[in-house]
Amino acid sequence: MFALFDDAGKFLAGRVMSEADASLQVELDSGKRVKVKGANVLLKFEQPAPAVLLAEARALADDIDLDLAWEFAPEGEFGFADLARDYFDAKAGVVQQAAALFRLYDAPHYFRRAGKGQFKKAPEETVKAALLGIERKRQQALQIEAWAEQLAQGSCPQPIQDQIYKILFKPDKNGPEYKAVVEASKRSHKAPLELLQAAGAITSPYQFHWKRFLFENFPKGTGFPALTAPEIKDELPLSPVRAFSIDDSQTTEIDDALSVQGLGTGTVTFGVHIAAPGLAITPDSAVDKVARERLSTVYMPGWKLTMLPDEVVQAYTLIEGRDCPAVSIYFTMDESTFEITARETRLERVHIASNLRHDKLDGIVTDATLSGEATATYAFAPELAFTWRLAKHLKAQREVVRGKPENFNRPDYNFRLAGERSEAPNGTESVEITVRARGSSLDLIVAEAMILANSAWGGWLAELGLPGIYRSQASLAPGIKVRMGVKALPHAGMGVAQYTWATSPLRRYVDLVNQWQIIACARHGRTAALAAPFKPKDAQLFSIISAFESAYAAYNGFQNGIERFWTLRWLQQNATTELTAAVMKDGLVRADDLPLVFKALGCENLPRGSHVKVRITGLDEMTLDVHATLIERLDEAAAAPEEAEGDDDELEAAAAPLALAIDVNDAGDAEAAATEGGPR
Repeated sequence: MFALFDDAGKFLAGRVMSEADASLQVELDSGKRVKVKGANVLLKFEQPAPAVLLAEARALADDIDLDLAWEFAPEGEFGFADLARDYFDAKAGVVQQAAALFRLYDAPHYFRRAGKGQFKKAPEETVKAALLGIERKRQQALQIEAWAEQLAQGSCPQPIQDQIYKILFKPDKNGPEYKAVVEASKRSHKAPLELLQAAGAITSPYQFHWKRFLFENFPKGTGFPALTAPEIKDELPLSPVRAFSIDDSQTTEIDDALSVQGLGTGTVTFGVHIAAPGLAITPDSAVDKVARERLSTVYMPGWKLTMLPDEVVQAYTLIEGRDCPAVSIYFTMDESTFEITARETRLERVHIASNLRHDKLDGIVTDATLSGEATATYAFAPELAFTWRLAKHLKAQREVVRGKPENFNRPDYNFRLAGERSEAPNGTESVEITVRARGSSLDLIVAEAMILANSAWGGWLAELGLPGIYRSQASLAPGIKVRMGVKALPHAGMGVAQYTWATSPLRRYVDLVNQWQIIACARHGRTAALAAPFKPKDAQLFSIISAFESAYAAYNGFQNGIERFWTLRWLQQNATTELTAAVMKDGLVRADDLPLVFKALGCENLPRGSHVKVRITGLDEMTLDVHATLIERLDEAAAAPEEAEGDDDELEAAAAPLALAIDVNDAGDAEAAATEGGPR
């Protein structure tokens, strides 16, 4: 005797070796013996053989018309043998019965299972809906097949073209477009990115990087809603100072300016003046919501996406010739020793006498003119000379606290794209890359002034019991990163007791938040905690920190990645095939005269600091990879130099350029020099 039984949804058949009250011992065709519960046995038969039964029943089941079977089936519960007798004939044999079982079991949209071998007709509306769903799936499968074939043949269907960034970076894995790309990748043995390039879906590497960034960070577009800059209603006194700012010529968001009073008297008052949007913009206002959504200005060669609309920026930016509202901090100090004897924060209007520009003064304002060794013929020469001496003093003080000098011996680079533009670059422009020594005189002045103000304001907030957004670093040990939090903790990299960001409220949202807190302190003093927008342990601050860190990392990552793109474009435009470079580690080298870190074959075993010449053998503007090989070593045995601060970040970014990976980490005053005093 043979038995057909259900084994966890799979139908098997075999010879019955023994039978008890509740179970059977069955031998399958493979020779394996299994114990089967009696409740799972659906048919017992003498012939045909089990394998023949299963084969013939499966073939016959495929011929059963489900619509006809559904019509024949009774309204109540019924067994598969009943349906077989109704569908085939009254003497339906074991093969017909098994065929009915298989067909019923495989058609849950027509028949619902109601127990051991029992079924029930599905309602007519359910059947119709299921059939529509099945037809949609069939049509979708045909569409996926057609799209996959087109892609494999080198043509990109428009629906896939329209969703290319979603498919590559945030896919709906159940979507037909995604499935078509996966299927085409398998057929063509190409990675999805390579496949889409070959199919013409990606024609411009620059647009690929740019639109990918917008897709991930500005899914609603980069435009601003209609906004009006709120007016500052405070009656602000006019300061007697004549302040000056130091920025790049392309800077429109001028956040900071400096002033010096009392030169030659022995006691000098040094002022740091910050644009004051916090006096007009209030938390949860329309303008605040826009700023909080963007969180920072995004910079890139030839273009930027500002945190605030230009009409709002222009209402508060520190433009020369205007009396501008400002949050000012004044440091009274000895003119020769720079010992600070008093500090005061004021809300006031400040006359901006001049907007000095880096690119016009870097070769004119030098250490020689500032020290008096050469004649200074530029505006604010005495004030700049004093602030330069003060900056060197402040830097030396911080380095004592740090325990070692800051190691920023690499240059910064300026990118300039040819032509004027009213919209984002398209990637075909000519690019000029120029070297700008890090730590230039003007950089040092601005960086140290901002560090002094940010540290002082951070301490003041803590003294008055107000929370702020701080940046701290526990130590200079390898792997100890800078963290953002609400407590005033030391910043080992800076060499200061505490450090906030409060000097760029037009460009960074955390600075605007801190400015609101500082304004509360300036207005209310010891009772500021009662009036400040953010109270101690305010959960909103933690939310802002989390959102800001995420956005700032993405923005910085994009800036670094797109600057790498323009560097590769510069190599192509100038037909540069050889570079000199310094070996870092693991075969990575840093170009001497370009902001470029890449792997060069043959450099893997050279000691760190070795000077080499390499040949560029290939560039990939999509992945931002550089392929290079060693030509020759230019030095003898070189002593390994001290690792520069920030090297780890460069190595991480170079290891995965397409990922645009960057860690938000400020080592020493690099962040101040780059974001406060450097080009924007």
